[in-house]
Amino acid sequence: MSTAPAFKRLPRAVREQQMLDAAVKVFSRRGFHAASMDEIAEDAGISKPMVYAYLGTKEELFVACLHREGTRMMQAIAGAAAPDLPADERLWRGLRAFFGFVGAYRDGWAVLYRQARGEQPFAGELATMRARLVEVVAGMLDHALRAEGREVAGTDLEVVAYALVGATESLADWLADHPEADPEKTATRMMNVAWLGAGQLLHGVTWRPASD
Repeated sequence: MSTAPAFKRLPRAVREQQMLDAAVKVFSRRGFHAASMDEIAEDAGISKPMVYAYLGTKEELFVACLHREGTRMMQAIAGAAAPDLPADERLWRGLRAFFGFVGAYRDGWAVLYRQARGEQPFAGELATMRARLVEVVAGMLDHALRAEGREVAGTDLEVVAYALVGATESLADWLADHPEADPEKTATRMMNVAWLGAGQLLHGVTWRPASD
C-alpha cells in the first residue's frame, strides 16, 4: 500500500495518533496475538513499513496503545476530582469521568481491561495503572475519614479501595458491552453502591459475624 500524500503532510504527532487509533481498534477486536500489522496499516491507510518506522514492533505498538489509553483514563479522573471538594463529590466526579472515558473509548477500554490482563509483559503495565487508581481511591477515603476526625488502618483503606476499584472495573466492562447504556447513569448506580458502603465506614459502622 502506498502512503497517501495527505498523510505525509500531517504533523508527526497527528500521524502517530492516527496509527494508534487504528491499532487500538484492531487490538480490541483481535487481541494481541491475532492482530496483524498488515491489518493495522490498512486500517490507518498507510504502509506497514511506516507503522514499524514510527511505532516499532507489534509489542512496542501494543505498549504504546496501553500507555495512551491509560493516560487518557487517569487524566480524565484526575481532572474531574478536585482535592478541595467534599469526599462524596470527589468520588462522584471521579466515577463520572471514569465511566465517561469507557463510554467514549470502548475500544481503548477493551485493550486495557480485556486484552492486556492475561498477556505478559502487558499485564504488568496494567497492574501499575490499577495500583495508581487504588492509591487515588485510598487517599480519597483517608482524607474523608480525617475530616470526620477518624483514622483507619492503611491496610483496611487499601482493601476497601481495591474492592471499589474492582467493582467499578466490572461495571465498566458491562458498560463497554452495552453501547445503549448511559455512562452517567452507570456512574450514578456505582456511586450508590460505593458511597452507601463508604458512608457507613466514615461513621464507624462495620459489620461483624454474629458469632463474634
